[in-house]
Amino acid sequence: MNEYDSELIRSILKKESYEFVPDELKADIVMLNTCAIREHAHRVVYGRVHSIRHQRGKDRPVMIGILGCMATNLRQDLLEDRSLKIDFIAGPDSYKRLPDLIREAMGEGEKAYDVTLSEFETYSDITPSRKEGINAWIAVMRGCNNFCTFCVVPYTRGRERSRSVDNVVEEVKKLASEGFKQVTLLGQNVNSYNYQGADFADLMEAVSRVEGIERVRFTSPHPKDFPDKFIDLMSVNPKICKQIHLPLQAGNNRILELMDRTYTKEDFLTLVDKMRLRIPGLALSTDIIVGFPTETDEEFEDTISVVQQVQFDSAFTFKYSERKGTIASKKYPDDVSEEKKTQRIMRLVGMQKEITYKKNRAHIGQVCDILIEPALGERVDKISVGRTDSNKLVVMPIGPYKIGDILKVKIIDATPHALKGQPIT
Repeated sequence: MNEYDSELIRSILKKESYEFVPDELKADIVMLNTCAIREHAHRVVYGRVHSIRHQRGKDRPVMIGILGCMATNLRQDLLEDRSLKIDFIAGPDSYKRLPDLIREAMGEGEKAYDVTLSEFETYSDITPSRKEGINAWIAVMRGCNNFCTFCVVPYTRGRERSRSVDNVVEEVKKLASEGFKQVTLLGQNVNSYNYQGADFADLMEAVSRVEGIERVRFTSPHPKDFPDKFIDLMSVNPKICKQIHLPLQAGNNRILELMDRTYTKEDFLTLVDKMRLRIPGLALSTDIIVGFPTETDEEFEDTISVVQQVQFDSAFTFKYSERKGTIASKKYPDDVSEEKKTQRIMRLVGMQKEITYKKNRAHIGQVCDILIEPALGERVDKISVGRTDSNKLVVMPIGPYKIGDILKVKIIDATPHALKGQPIT
């Protein structure tokens, strides 16, 4: 979502004749688009601001703006922290005001900010300024109505509102004409999409009909509202990728209730069984929080049990960190020790690594269609990479493949992090 918002911001500022430079040390203005989900993100942002100020020194002043969720959640702290010297702040619904905020900060020398939450803003009238690639992010809705007790998103991004099907489809058609082969539809709770009676299944089907788009992905749904209609659509539509990110968060019913997740462990397991029965070859990933307030060792074992039972393809695991303004921060003391959280997350990560390795090795000998994407890192000139329909990374010897090609590849080996493939000629 932040990547997509950054593309919106680039588009808004380009219309005002701002020029983007690749080197922050040469920029007149540096903006950090932030997240407020975890404490780690806050520390990174504070560190980056101090680093930029230090590298520039007194002889090369720079304006710094904080954008996104952290701007909304910690507006007062950011403005009052004299060591940060923030010039302007804009929340997720205020990006159209950025040119005005920058002018205000420049002209008056005062700190400028707007963190107003909107009931209507979807940025459906802004065409994001994207870099070339094969995948494009598209936010089809903004905000969240769930109010999970650990989560700050409803307070930083406001209530749910959806773009029209026609508006999303027009953007997808434009992307296809520009050479994008894959789109990923985004929402805080994407399967609660609703626009004048059209639900998320209707939207996904309409997007999948766009000529030139080969794959359609989405993230992230909520287990509480995953209708049969959408599961059935995934099972029969070849363009909708057979991969779902399904956040568990915890495997104990008391903790799930404290989190206000609105489902039980049994509900989650029943949904997983239904998905796997109807969608052969489905890959599942998840989010898990360890050390939620009052979580006992026995309750953590319930999470371990669910992970063992479901056998997720991958999992993003986090230590609980208190977020300012959330229900949990007001009602529940953060009483699980850091040592205990570390022990739990290390055990969970180790177990999931073994599961992922086993599931990856099960692909050895299979033939998969992979979508070629840019290789990153030090080996960029030595390997070609792509992803399967189930979003597994496949590494191959470098070859004469173009970004966006779909190749048939035989899987010949696997690691916990990737599959190794050999193109079938």
